[in-house]
Amino acid sequence: MNLTPIWGSLVILLICPLIGGLPLIDWMTYAITGRQLSKLGTGNISVSAAFYHGGKLAGILAVLSEAAKGIIAVLLVRAFFPNGSVWEIIAIVALVAGRYWLGKSAGTTNAVWGIITHDLLAAGLIFLISLVSFTVIRDRQMGKFGALILLAIIIGLQHPQEPEYAIAAAILGGLLAWIYTQIPDDLDLAATAGQTDTQSLFRFFQGDKNIVTLDSKLNANKVGNKAANLSLLKRLGYDVPQGWVLAPGEDFQPLVEYLQPSVAEPLIVRSSAVGEDSLTASAAGQYLSIANVTNSMALKQAILECQSSYFQSNAIEYRQNRSQKDLSLAILLQKQVKGEFSGVAFSRDPIDSFNDSVAIEALPGEANKVVSGKFTPQRYCVAIPDSLSQTEITISEADNNDSTIIIPRHLLESVALLAREMEDLFESVPQDIEWTYDGEKLWLLQVRPITNLQPVWTRRIAAEVIPGKIPPLTWSINQPLTCGVWGQLFTLVLGKKARDLDFNQTATLHFSSAYFNATLLGTIFRRMGLPSESLEFLTRGSKFSKPPLTSTIKNFPGLWRLLRLELSLIKDFDRDRQKTFAPILQELKAQTVGELSASEIVSRIETILEVLTKVTYYSILAPLSLALRRAILQVPETSLDNSKTPEVAAVHELADLATDIRKLLASEQITMDSSASLFAHIAENADGENILEQFNIWLDKYGYLSEAATDISIPRWQDKPSIPREMLAQYFFDREKSRQARASSDRSNSSWKTKIIQARVDLKGEVSEIYNRLLAYLRWSFLALGTYWQRSGAIEVTEDIFFLSFEEIKRIEIETDLEFKHQFSQQIAQRNARWQREKELTAVPYIVYGQPNSLSMPTLSALKARQQLTGIGTSTGQIEGTVKVVCNLRSGTNIDRQTIIVVPHTDAGWSPLLARAGGLISEVGGRLSHGAIVAREYNIPAVMDIPNATRLLKNGQRVRMNGQTGIVEILS
Repeated sequence: MNLTPIWGSLVILLICPLIGGLPLIDWMTYAITGRQLSKLGTGNISVSAAFYHGGKLAGILAVLSEAAKGIIAVLLVRAFFPNGSVWEIIAIVALVAGRYWLGKSAGTTNAVWGIITHDLLAAGLIFLISLVSFTVIRDRQMGKFGALILLAIIIGLQHPQEPEYAIAAAILGGLLAWIYTQIPDDLDLAATAGQTDTQSLFRFFQGDKNIVTLDSKLNANKVGNKAANLSLLKRLGYDVPQGWVLAPGEDFQPLVEYLQPSVAEPLIVRSSAVGEDSLTASAAGQYLSIANVTNSMALKQAILECQSSYFQSNAIEYRQNRSQKDLSLAILLQKQVKGEFSGVAFSRDPIDSFNDSVAIEALPGEANKVVSGKFTPQRYCVAIPDSLSQTEITISEADNNDSTIIIPRHLLESVALLAREMEDLFESVPQDIEWTYDGEKLWLLQVRPITNLQPVWTRRIAAEVIPGKIPPLTWSINQPLTCGVWGQLFTLVLGKKARDLDFNQTATLHFSSAYFNATLLGTIFRRMGLPSESLEFLTRGSKFSKPPLTSTIKNFPGLWRLLRLELSLIKDFDRDRQKTFAPILQELKAQTVGELSASEIVSRIETILEVLTKVTYYSILAPLSLALRRAILQVPETSLDNSKTPEVAAVHELADLATDIRKLLASEQITMDSSASLFAHIAENADGENILEQFNIWLDKYGYLSEAATDISIPRWQDKPSIPREMLAQYFFDREKSRQARASSDRSNSSWKTKIIQARVDLKGEVSEIYNRLLAYLRWSFLALGTYWQRSGAIEVTEDIFFLSFEEIKRIEIETDLEFKHQFSQQIAQRNARWQREKELTAVPYIVYGQPNSLSMPTLSALKARQQLTGIGTSTGQIEGTVKVVCNLRSGTNIDRQTIIVVPHTDAGWSPLLARAGGLISEVGGRLSHGAIVAREYNIPAVMDIPNATRLLKNGQRVRMNGQTGIVEILS
């Protein structure tokens, strides 16, 4: 047996990567200069790094050593295989891979000389065609990647009967292309570093005749956000000083010769690094900006100094601390505006995130005075009302020391409006702008996100999913469930594009209230190809537009996987219901939790949570599927039958029971008007026992419902029967409402489209019932454990357990030391006190910026009265009635058909109360929320998503509401 090919393949797969990874460049540079490349600049051991840090000699030796590696790899293969074998290309692939993974560099020189040694004719053709193409196109990126495509084509044409050559060459080209996307190539880094020798060496490949201006459409991934943002603004018509961009790898000489700065027309040279002025890193002060450049020599020097600042130790450390890759730095050159007044403005106050004013800092003179830190600017707060026709802009000074400096009021107003305009333009992300005023025009010099106000948190949607004030135990259950399942679905669609996303940050608590991470969700939506309004939809409720066809095609594999799940949703749910959900629910019902030991209760809780994870998947996908199908098939909500959903079925049966009671007591004179007196009268009646038994059956069937099912600290109806007793009494005394609650529209002539959507409505109801039942059993399990601990003295009262997280509960249960258990009592007291304090907040901000101090509390200014409020119309119809603010079910008395109830949120447990009202206004919610479903079922006009409605509207006010347009008019 000939072992030569085997030894040859081992040499290729083992020796070639090691040769590629040998740090020869590092050794030679250290021998010449005493400096280690691995500890300098980017840390890459590359040819460009050798030129920049070691000088011309080190750079030339680096080129020779890397060329030698490519030649040696091919010659090694020839010791085992015939000349020109495909194994030579494979050896180059192994060499380049080792060069990247061990040496952290691209390996372009290795590949070029390896291919020259392998096939000189093919290498010559690739070079010639690339040269001709580049002469016409003059774009380095296209030239570079075009050469890699040519490599596979020409090698393949050289061996038409041997496809393995084309495949190997394509793998080599694909590997190099991938490496180029991970790190800058040698030429870009050398040019960014300002290495003039390297620029001269590769000058032809710079595309030096292309002078890029801010009038061009620029890509932030190539020239940085600073230049790209100003380019966008200039093309939109904003006053941005004329500017030019020197991209990484370009020779600056043609641009210097073209601009010819002078004392009369000075320039400013600024950095625009890739990653600078981003959502997570401003890089303020890390790179140089050089003003008052008045001649060509000074311009050259300014460019070189600005490029070199990318490799200063402070800039490198800044990038490393923020886990940023070393990419590249473009140079932005602009005409310098001689400003009479200049400054910066923040669309939201970066210090006080609860202050809704625009913060402005300004001084007479040019802009660099304010940002230099050498002068104390004048500070102003500018309050901009929602509608300028309602209230004038108010301006207040913030502890200004020099009263002799007066910034014109009209200028401050213009700057404030411009700052807010920039926030609107950049998807509701708070912006920091740099500006100057020359006496005639207000010039925009820079726009970037305010990084410390990131991420942006929104109550929209979150307030409906997890409403109210949330204690630690509820959050420790809901947060991983919600974030985990959403993370799975987003990963399914995005695939590899989701690798750097932390889905655990999807939601958080501020002031004991749930918020969704609008910044993260906006990023996810954009990666899914959804329109740029995604963040505005989450923060301000703007409408979504349809995604472009190109983005749909780009994300087709992930969308197809999601579609397959959607198509099999009912079948999958039926399988899991039969095999898992129904047996677990039967087991939980049969089990008497009070008879279990503490460890057995914890085991029961873990079982419920395991099943809840599966049910949460359906609780998210079922409403999503329903919404998408209804939107596609254009089926009106009024044609759908929600009678099988728990919230509607509970109302129907309660209304039937009220009718039976009315028949039972028809011959008796009843003067009582409370549930207690009604039930007492029923008990005294000879046939009342049957009614009470029916009520208990109803309570056993729907006792898992509450005013906030997702919060396990909220009592269920079974825990507080007084709530459904009061509801039953209301139906008994209000005969008309009882009749209306039982009436349902005729849907017997449903179209095929309606039947398709109806199947999803029924599925959503079934999922909701299982989900809410499991949460109720979870609550009762924790209460049983709390009772056990209360008896043992570990906690003072049973409900204290809700102020511990589930992880803490498991730790306490495992620990046998009583002292360890008792140490949590102080923590429970502190959390309880804070929760009670935050519970008293009349309102919390609907948008929170950044990470507010956990000890701070929002001090919201008094809401201005408005004559018209706008939300989402979710149930058609118009009504004029009297407002009753209902913050919980206990306050939902004396409601009739002329009452328009205003609630903070709705859940399935609110259904009997909602069905008695004449109209519904909710602070949160949408067309698929429980309140909207009940309202449509009983033809009650409903408007959702009016922030702070419970504060803006007062008891006794007369309002007119339109459930189709979503408009609420305050009449008195």
